[in-house]
Amino acid sequence: MITQKIDLMCNVCSVCIAFLMILLLGCGAGNKEGQFHPFVIPANFPPPSYRFKDNKITQAGFTLGRKLFYDPRLSRNNTISCGSCHIQSAAFTQHGHDVSHGIDDRLGTRNSPPIMNLAWSATLMWDGGISDLDLQPLAPISNHVEMDDNMENIIRKIRSDPEYPGLFKKAYRTDDITTTRVLKALSQFMLMCVSSHSKYDSVMRKEGGVTFNVDEQDGYFIYQQKCAACHAEPLFTDLSFRNIGLRVTAVKDPGRYAVTLKSSDRYKFRVPSLRNLAYTAPYMHDGRYLTITAVLNHYTDLVQLIRGIDPLLIRKGRPGITMTQEDKRKLVAFLNTLNDQQFVRDPLLSPQ
Repeated sequence: MITQKIDLMCNVCSVCIAFLMILLLGCGAGNKEGQFHPFVIPANFPPPSYRFKDNKITQAGFTLGRKLFYDPRLSRNNTISCGSCHIQSAAFTQHGHDVSHGIDDRLGTRNSPPIMNLAWSATLMWDGGISDLDLQPLAPISNHVEMDDNMENIIRKIRSDPEYPGLFKKAYRTDDITTTRVLKALSQFMLMCVSSHSKYDSVMRKEGGVTFNVDEQDGYFIYQQKCAACHAEPLFTDLSFRNIGLRVTAVKDPGRYAVTLKSSDRYKFRVPSLRNLAYTAPYMHDGRYLTITAVLNHYTDLVQLIRGIDPLLIRKGRPGITMTQEDKRKLVAFLNTLNDQQFVRDPLLSPQ
């Protein structure tokens, strides 16, 4: 009898542990805000594409990466950090600017893309010009309108800081500060910028009885009919590059063509995620639209019938997507369920 009771208790404990693991997976990559936690794939997300075996996330590596991310010494004159153009409250983009503002207040030509869910992105930047997150920081660091510096100079500055050797020692078991270790630490911080705690995620994971209201449910249906072909769930992007018929500006940004030199890629840009739109205005690669309503108006009324336009935007020989004002209102109601307050407020991702 005693043996049977012990076996029963063990079985109950096993079930409880299994249930706890399911809860942890369902919560995505976060638990209590402000405390470090291992990287966990959210239950409603696909497998990531990042090679974690080459750069395992640790608390020490993440802490080092966070310090580097917010350190302005990664720029030539020590004024611009990664966090200057990727602000947490704006879902790690540069809220309020149509294009990025860099060193000496120099202007770029593109809007700063948000840093979120990068573990699932095989290519980076608006044009997909970088295919390795561990190399991505080199682009803004060396760009003369962003940070305008080089790794040799940055390594020299970091080595002169009395705090960094100890941080590198904890992260890599050596205080030897190298370019590779700097970049991998930055990757560890960016990989932990996982947005998976929106109302939509709670509905999909059936957490706490959360459901869509009538407008959100109707908007979800409209999204599935009008938007999902490019902005696929659950990342709300298919990670492709498309020409959406934007009016060509004086800048004449060629988009992905600059990377591939294929004429068919001219004016194609990455399909951005629809997550956190409440925080990431302005929109499009050049920040030309200030509101979500303006973006929707583009798709219904302003799509240009230009060479290379995506076939999904052509209906019966005419460009654009058909939506009524009521459709737009309900679609916006659904899009608001993709906003993740925990992500933009989590102290773990803030400057320390």
